[in-house]
Amino acid sequence: MAREASPAESSHTPGTQGRIALSLAALGIVYGDIGTSPLYAFKAAVHAALGSHGGNVGVAATGVASLVIWSLILVVSIKYALLIMRADNHGEGGVVAMLALLNTRDAPAGSRRAALLVLGLVGAALLYGDGAITPAISVLSAVEGLKTAAPGLAHFVLPITVVILIGLFAVQSRGTGFIGRIFGPVMLSWFVTIAVLGIGSIVQAPQVLVALSPIPAIGFLFHAPPVESFAVLGAVFLAVTGGEAMYADMGHFGRTPVRLAWFAVALPAIVLNYLGQAALLTLEPGQIDNAFYGLAPGWAQYPMIAFATVATVIASQAIISGVFSLTQQSIQLGFLPRLSVTHTAREESGQVYVALANWLLALATLSAVLTFRSSDALAGAYGIAVSGLMAISTFLAALVAIRWGYSVVLVVMVNGALMLLDLVFFSSNATKLLEGGWFPLVIAGVVAFLMLTWRRGIGFVEQARVGLRESEDRFVAMLEQQEIARVPGVAAFLSASTTGIPLALATHVRHNKSLQKSVLLVSVVTEEIPTMPIERRAEALALAAGFWRVILHFGFMEDLDIPTRLRDARTDIDDADLESISYYIGHETLVADRDIAGMWPWREALFVWMQRNATPTGASFGIASRQLIEIGTEIRI
Repeated sequence: MAREASPAESSHTPGTQGRIALSLAALGIVYGDIGTSPLYAFKAAVHAALGSHGGNVGVAATGVASLVIWSLILVVSIKYALLIMRADNHGEGGVVAMLALLNTRDAPAGSRRAALLVLGLVGAALLYGDGAITPAISVLSAVEGLKTAAPGLAHFVLPITVVILIGLFAVQSRGTGFIGRIFGPVMLSWFVTIAVLGIGSIVQAPQVLVALSPIPAIGFLFHAPPVESFAVLGAVFLAVTGGEAMYADMGHFGRTPVRLAWFAVALPAIVLNYLGQAALLTLEPGQIDNAFYGLAPGWAQYPMIAFATVATVIASQAIISGVFSLTQQSIQLGFLPRLSVTHTAREESGQVYVALANWLLALATLSAVLTFRSSDALAGAYGIAVSGLMAISTFLAALVAIRWGYSVVLVVMVNGALMLLDLVFFSSNATKLLEGGWFPLVIAGVVAFLMLTWRRGIGFVEQARVGLRESEDRFVAMLEQQEIARVPGVAAFLSASTTGIPLALATHVRHNKSLQKSVLLVSVVTEEIPTMPIERRAEALALAAGFWRVILHFGFMEDLDIPTRLRDARTDIDDADLESISYYIGHETLVADRDIAGMWPWREALFVWMQRNATPTGASFGIASRQLIEIGTEIRI
């Protein structure tokens, strides 16, 4: 059963020139990570393979090249490019998009959908672990070229790497608009360069072209002891890390440009470079620690180190931007507390900066560099988070396919085979747990725990609100019976619920004995689609005594701007009055009460701490401080 095109896909289909332009941009944003993996992946895999081939570097290099090439074909080309990219949510991809497709956000505790939500949040959290390791291993592997080009400068590798990374994180607040415009051309030049270097080496040892066949890969796995095969597969997996970005970033460019960039440029260039490294080691086994830079002639060593450093910075920028985007989506879907999100480009809503996420990620990345101190050591920490994320994505994609009506037997056969491959890679990376694999897992575990704590705590808060919230009929009757003065003006009371009277409104009337003549009860609902169509952005229902119930709908990729979205609501309030509206919001003080059944006391205390340190709601909703009035409320959970 073929799925119909989503609105995002069908509303605007770029022409040939547009697709080429988007494909060029995708080279920089999507493929920076996987495009710089030849710097370290092949070297690590050959080292792991030597034990099973008696030190024959040439044989090991050919077997590894075949394993790498067919891993790229199976995992990236077939699984992601051809299959998983079909599981889009109105053009958007990523784990969060799949959770939305499976309708898991409001799943009741203990249900199957709740279990899927936990699994999906773990997958999302693994991206944070990946985000800490990617900049560290990428930049460090590029700068390590100095060890060969200028051995006397080897002791400067670590300081240079730290300085580059600090500079990278320091400029994030300025946005990536300018850098983003040069990402594509720079990475196109990078892919052309590594392809040319690979071809130059292949010409000298064309026998390595046998690695294009899966036979050397199968032969290697058949003859190597199981333990050593697992170690090699764990290292080979480094070559496909970054492939998950084509699905996560699909919404920025569209399915076709992302695929075109991969099959036309990225994949051929990467394959040629890996074959070139295998050819080099066949001719010069002593170059095993310099397999990538050894492809370049002597006069080009320093330029290649500089070029590789620029490419790895681009790769790092891509994963950092991905972390910002995931953080924003998680906040709006209620998986994280409100944080300060800065939009760094008015013309591009996808460019955001989250200060707290940036500096925590910087701390984790620098800690990884200073703890492991070399790309070889970091290779042990890299891969386990991504392989886990890939396995979770394959499982969720299978459920989406079944939900869309595909044959269960076909889905089980195809996704089952891919899941088996994912689990093999995850198992091979799990052997590196004590070598550093624990590092990204600790980060992911902390993030997942915070997400689950926040979601559950918000559920308890809403239960407490329900017990305190008055019904609409009772409140309107009270207004008519008591002497409540109605003064000129418009007041908007923000509410977390689409029914009942907001606590802030009841408190305001009880203390002030007055109320504006026009009152809007405003609720914000974040839908599980990226953007809302115009006709569904706002709905308004007239209540008694000058009251309106207004529900504003936002997609999870949209800015939560209440003043702007209120203009889409069809009420009897004109635009001039909307400009001077007063917004009332409850400033809730949470108190962890041990007498109320809920989470463990220490977890409740953690949730309360998160709530108190969240960004004020007014700022999160685009409300000017001069129009905002906060009314305190105590809620016990």
